[in-house]
Amino acid sequence: MKIYFAGSIRGGREDAELYCQIIEYLKSFGEVLTEHVGDKTLSALGDDGPTDRFIHDRDLEWLQAADVLVAEVTTVSMGVGYEIGRAVEAGKPVLCLFRPDMGKNLSAMIAGCPEIKLVRYDTFEEAQMAISAFIEG
Repeated sequence: MKIYFAGSIRGGREDAELYCQIIEYLKSFGEVLTEHVGDKTLSALGDDGPTDRFIHDRDLEWLQAADVLVAEVTTVSMGVGYEIGRAVEAGKPVLCLFRPDMGKNLSAMIAGCPEIKLVRYDTFEEAQMAISAFIEG
């Protein structure tokens, strides 16, 4: 299974450690195409490619190759929202993980989309259970 993990880069890197944990867990189910999202050295400048066009085209190629998309959506990110929209449009299964205790508001475009499996969670263990249920069906 090929998994596309989406998490904020330019929107803020405060959850980079959590992304790393999620990615490591996702690897137990298959190949994570976007491991770099969990790289703690990656800054909010989005320096993961030579140009914005390169990043866009590379990431869309990965998204098209993926079987599923798993996104951590607590930190607001226009890029993550774009990736989710493209995945929904392509008919790919989408899981969005959101931590309500962080005092942030979830976009109605994510919360209200019937094609998205949305799970609100508080602990990493709850996120693991949601991921397992989503991937194992």
